Amino acid sequence: MSGRVTSAEVAARAGVSRSAVSRVFSGASASKATERKVRKAAADLGYRPNVLARSLITGRSRIIGLVVSYLDNQFYPDALERLSEALQAEGYHILVFTAPEAEEPDALVEQMLDYQVDGIIAASVTIGGDLAARCQAAGIPVVLFNRGQDASGLSQVTSANRTGGAEVARFLRAGGHGRIAQITGWLGASTGRDRAEGFRAAAGPLVAEADGMFDRDRAAELAAAMWRDARPDAIFVGNDHMAFGAIDALRSEGAAVGREVSVVGYDDVAAAAWGAYDLTTLRQPARRMAEATVETLLALVEDPDRGAARIEIEGPLVVRGSARVPEGWA
Repeated sequence: MSGRVTSAEVAARAGVSRSAVSRVFSGASASKATERKVRKAAADLGYRPNVLARSLITGRSRIIGLVVSYLDNQFYPDALERLSEALQAEGYHILVFTAPEAEEPDALVEQMLDYQVDGIIAASVTIGGDLAARCQAAGIPVVLFNRGQDASGLSQVTSANRTGGAEVARFLRAGGHGRIAQITGWLGASTGRDRAEGFRAAAGPLVAEADGMFDRDRAAELAAAMWRDARPDAIFVGNDHMAFGAIDALRSEGAAVGREVSVVGYDDVAAAAWGAYDLTTLRQPARRMAEATVETLLALVEDPDRGAARIEIEGPLVVRGSARVPEGWA
């Protein structure tokens, strides 16, 4: 058979109506017997439904756009997988655009609108106020993932960053540390600010503090300088990606990580459990954050007039060998 197979041919082969074929491939209600016949006929004929044509009829592309930067941070590839899984479970597909950290993502979001996406997830990027308003006017909901933007009126899903930072501080104080330093995440981002402020409020006076800009090399340089100049006995680093650099630098300076100086990160990416780092860290619950993001976004797709949601999800402190464990800590 040559040429594109049509739904009418599938219907004739399966002995059903064209509307039955449409119901099967749109995910609408159809009996199991009908679905089996239609899918067998489609497989025999090599039929593929025209998703673009269907979107013109339904007004839904069933595509969600995702813009993300900072993919060298191991948290984000994992988060992308979780977001994709959660969307696929709801019958949606994901269109990913990556934004260089030094550039505004607004141009990429503009491109997503051209692709007729049903919604947008912005992961660790900031959406300009004018563009946020345009998305809202166009009926395209936007949800921020792992980034807050209070003045935007956009829904956002993050970990409980202030609470997590404070938990790290309590852990270090309970371990008897008296010379505590902090390498923050980028203070221009809500995640960096909130973790730093939560930690600072619970830790008390610090012997050193600097903005690591979520950059591994910068964090390594800062950790080495802190060890030489301030001699901290503990350092909280604003994410695991930077903490790995800090540990490498401290070891290069001759510091015994876990004995002379405790290092605690934030995220609990897979590499945190590797023997080379054995990193104590505050876990970001990526799966729960992804599920909450997708649930929030799809609710807005169905009801654009819903108010913006602000969701914070707490994660546990995962204790490993990079930090002194307080007596009786559970």
